[in-house]
Amino acid sequence: MIETTNGKNSRARHGDVDEVHDVVVVGAGAAGLNAALLLGRARRKVVVIDAGEPRDAPAAHMHGFLSRDGLPPATLLELGRAEIDRYGVQLIHGRVERIDHGYYVRMADGTVLKARRVLIATGLRDELPDIPGVRERWGKDLLHCPYCHAHEVRDQPLAVLGTHPGAVHQALLLRQWSDDVVLLPHTLELTAQDREQLEARGLHLLEGEIKHLVVDGDRLRGIELADGRVVPRTAAFLFPRPVPHDALLTHLGCDKDDAGWVTTDRTGRTSVAGVWAAGNVVDPRDQAIAAAGMGSAAAFAINTDLLDEDVDRAVEQHRHAAAVTR
Repeated sequence: MIETTNGKNSRARHGDVDEVHDVVVVGAGAAGLNAALLLGRARRKVVVIDAGEPRDAPAAHMHGFLSRDGLPPATLLELGRAEIDRYGVQLIHGRVERIDHGYYVRMADGTVLKARRVLIATGLRDELPDIPGVRERWGKDLLHCPYCHAHEVRDQPLAVLGTHPGAVHQALLLRQWSDDVVLLPHTLELTAQDREQLEARGLHLLEGEIKHLVVDGDRLRGIELADGRVVPRTAAFLFPRPVPHDALLTHLGCDKDDAGWVTTDRTGRTSVAGVWAAGNVVDPRDQAIAAAGMGSAAAFAINTDLLDEDVDRAVEQHRHAAAVTR
């Protein structure tokens, strides 16, 4: 695999740029790698820069990805890196500090890459509640997405931690996988409609603030409340607060919606010319397979945009050559 870590192999340092890449992709998750794959197959000159901090690193397996169900997330990324290498895509391990207008990609080690177009696929981080045991069990038996993980804990006694307004929906959804689901509202204020829906769905409700997760033998055993009660559970779910890694897009001045997320069209094109974004950095709901699809859509659009520019340039040169020979 082509990897550069020492400033050589077509990397520019200290502000000097000696070549222009068709596309620089920032982020090597499912979105970034799939975009790079298609662009590499289109014979574009592509560089992927990755800081090596995937969101799904705590998870042992991923699910719901056709032909890859149950595969460890790290293995998917390893396969993807090998695939883009076959098409001449360059992979750089490092961190991008900012992108300046003109598509100058500036890395933390001083490297500067010049691109014709940029795709940001830097993902997000899950901000977890400050409850003892939560961070330690995250991705193990404390889970987030029912579609990703509930089948593996089906028919078990489950808990939903009420640390986010989405907890009620999460509990209602989990009832499809288990008859024994408890919602612990914690500090969440439930409406009368919430309570009616939970009761109608056959869910249990246990009031009281959560003190900590009870763990024994590296396994979740229950949830202890502030009053000392312990709810025996073998797995739990919570809805984290998604925080996008969108500093690069913010620096470029990309438009955002009222919730603070960068807006794009269906291809991932942002409000800034030549800048695309795909995956969890713009949509917190995307699973790996959806993020890969977003990367694919962005790659098609980027290549078409480059083609339009290539054709305009070729026509201009053709006209100039014709005028000279007259």
